[in-house]
Amino acid sequence: MGEFADRVHRKLASKTGGLPTKEPKRRPGELLPGGFKDLETLIKEGHDPVHAVYIFIHNLTSKFGEIASSLPEMRAWAEVVAKAEDEYMPSGPPMSPLTGSFFWSWAFYDLRIGKSSDTLAYCQIVANDVIWMNPYQLDAAKRLNDSRMGIYEHIGTKGPHILLRELITEEQRSCHCPSGYLGRKGELWYVRLLPPLEPQLAQYWVAMTTPYVLMDANTIDWVAFLKRTMLDCDGPTDDLSRFHNLLKYGLEPNYWNEFVLKAYHHHQQDAIFLTGIPDMKATLPHA
Repeated sequence: MGEFADRVHRKLASKTGGLPTKEPKRRPGELLPGGFKDLETLIKEGHDPVHAVYIFIHNLTSKFGEIASSLPEMRAWAEVVAKAEDEYMPSGPPMSPLTGSFFWSWAFYDLRIGKSSDTLAYCQIVANDVIWMNPYQLDAAKRLNDSRMGIYEHIGTKGPHILLRELITEEQRSCHCPSGYLGRKGELWYVRLLPPLEPQLAQYWVAMTTPYVLMDANTIDWVAFLKRTMLDCDGPTDDLSRFHNLLKYGLEPNYWNEFVLKAYHHHQQDAIFLTGIPDMKATLPHA
């Protein structure tokens, strides 16, 4: 890792002379210079505090992407994202089954630049001596960059949180779902979960994307798909490495974007419902 990140870092560092080193004064609730809300405002508006931190850093990454995408070093990333944005029109149903949170999380944290393994978010992290995220913000940025979508079985609830168990790894997570969808035991969710930031204060994970609920095919069907497909993924022979690469990168850059587009069945305000298995065209309603 590092080829593109190092080049972007050098370019940004060469352009920082004369930039202000202090945050300008703002009235409470006023947008930050990048045009997005500060953490305090997000929490006051009702966002869960852990989710609010991740929203804030995601917005910061988005602003970084606006700036970095104009650099020649990032042309490869910008071209792939622009083409995918035209093709999949991310916005959420009814315009597109790809929500903005799903698409831009893929673009920022999963899409590898050129033939490297660098992501846009990794470039941002490497350039932090120019950007100056504080240690807590940098930690959240790294967790976002390390994140991936996963397929989980709903195994019940505990207080306000949903209990999800990931297929293959069998890891169980207590989850806050910002969309408000509680689901029901036995459902399969395709969702991006982000870990606790301060486990001594809050031990739950956060669903960064609206849940995609997988219909019709059961746990056995999906486990069989994952096991046969991850064999085609890059990585060591270690099963979990290939499993991670399948869920994070797919077999090609738009692999999971294509699945969501072709598998769309219906939606409601707090969840989107998909049907079919990615490598079985006959099961996909829009293949």
